[in-house]
Amino acid sequence: MLNKLTIKNVALIEVAEIDFSAGLNVMSGETGSGKSIILESLNFVLGAKTDKTLIKHNENECFVSAEFNVSDNSNIKEILEDFDIEYDDTLLLSRKLTIDGKNSIKINGQTVNLTMLKKITSHLVDVHGQSEHYNLLSNANQLKLIDTIKCDDINEIKNEISNTYIKYKEILDFLDKSGGDERQRQIKLDVLNFQINEIETANVYDGEEDELLDLKLKLLNQEKILNALGLTKASISEEGGLQDILYNAIKSLSSINDFNDNYKALNDRLNDVYAEITDLENEISFNIDNFNTCDSSLDEVNERLTVIKNIKKKYGDSYNEIIAFLESAIKERDNLINYDKICSEYIISKSKIEKSLYESYIALNKKRKEVSEIFAKNVVIELKKLGMPNANFIVNFNEFPNIEDCDFTKNGPDKVEFMFSANLGEALKPLSYVISGGEMSRFMLAIKVQSSISSDVSTYIFDEIDAGISGITANVVAQKLYDISKNVQVIAISHLPQISVFADNNLLIEKFESNNKTKTVITKLNDERKITELTRLLGGNLESDLAKQLAKELINSANSYKNK
Repeated sequence: MLNKLTIKNVALIEVAEIDFSAGLNVMSGETGSGKSIILESLNFVLGAKTDKTLIKHNENECFVSAEFNVSDNSNIKEILEDFDIEYDDTLLLSRKLTIDGKNSIKINGQTVNLTMLKKITSHLVDVHGQSEHYNLLSNANQLKLIDTIKCDDINEIKNEISNTYIKYKEILDFLDKSGGDERQRQIKLDVLNFQINEIETANVYDGEEDELLDLKLKLLNQEKILNALGLTKASISEEGGLQDILYNAIKSLSSINDFNDNYKALNDRLNDVYAEITDLENEISFNIDNFNTCDSSLDEVNERLTVIKNIKKKYGDSYNEIIAFLESAIKERDNLINYDKICSEYIISKSKIEKSLYESYIALNKKRKEVSEIFAKNVVIELKKLGMPNANFIVNFNEFPNIEDCDFTKNGPDKVEFMFSANLGEALKPLSYVISGGEMSRFMLAIKVQSSISSDVSTYIFDEIDAGISGITANVVAQKLYDISKNVQVIAISHLPQISVFADNNLLIEKFESNNKTKTVITKLNDERKITELTRLLGGNLESDLAKQLAKELINSANSYKNK
């Protein structure tokens, strides 16, 4: 149950702290007063998508927190344990949004992400707005609704299907990787043969590309290189070059070797330099000779580099990656060639699992139909109470397929269509074809009456469930909202006095202007102010004793229903 909602800097609300009670909470106020802001704030803290337009003008951030009593909610406590979040009977959710779009989300003070928040809030609150009308027109959502009706048999079968389907998917994935059907295998085999042949024909070896790039650089600069090498060699070995100079120096020093050990040491060092220069000259000569004997042309080098580039582009950025791809391709090709031998056991298992799934689908279909029949009858009963005495509603199922035609999924082959008729003599037609806005509001309320009985959600929120209704029907809708509030907490936004009068907790939303600013204020109404608000909703003069008396009569009538 939602105990408290705290809002800061959201749209027109500077600071608001709203206390909710068990039972029926009704928020009312003039159009444009800010009721939708409160709902938007609540959706925000529950994990809805939003943007910085939510933030109050001239503020840098907005903040919303929601305090829930979860003493009886075992699902929430299990999730909190999974998230390793400390908890007691009170759960505190908070969310902050900054002007630069950054979110900060906390559960009981511990930072979490949006996915974790939504997993929690899906077990806390059921928000019914106008968008849910449209969601229910989708056949897929209609089947989801049937499956949310508490039925241990359905849950047990769905869990069994889910576990079996995991194994089935593993087999499908293996068979797909192993080749799929015969046509797919042949296509894959052709592709693999081409890839293997292309890599093997290219015959790339480790380090080849670097060698070719070095050779290309040489070929592009051969004149400059040969000139430099030739000039260097001449400077060393030609007459008057380094070797001649060093030779003369050594000869001069050797004549005084016997006079001092230091002179001999100098002469030895010169001999070492002469030997190094001679070795250097030999190395330069080798480079010149080796360069001149290169058999490859620049065109041939470029052609080979293009081959390597194409192989790398397709099969890996390095030699090791290319070889790994080749080995994997050869292994996959061998598996395809020996497919029947390798996959025979998997094919047998696939057939057995399909048979098991199909039997579970039949059992699920039977239970879904049983639940749907009871659900539809109960919805019709509620619709009659809601001022639609001739309404009719059934859940229509698709024709169940043979095992050969069955599409094996985690949810089974069932498809449903809600068929509805509002008036006597009208044929049942798909819900989306025949239902009006006012009828849809009552239809949704009838569904909520049924789902609230078995729901693990502790708070229902209705955004203008009274759209398109008035008079006696509005009174019946109010009674139904009150009935629901006996099982779960209900928070409703309404413009109708018939609904506001049934509230256990009335909240008035007002908009004020002062100092060139507009702000929204939320007030919990006492008995006297409740009479004033009902008088306003009735359209009477707030100072009229007659209007006030009518408001009091509405309160007495509502209390009489409640006391029953």
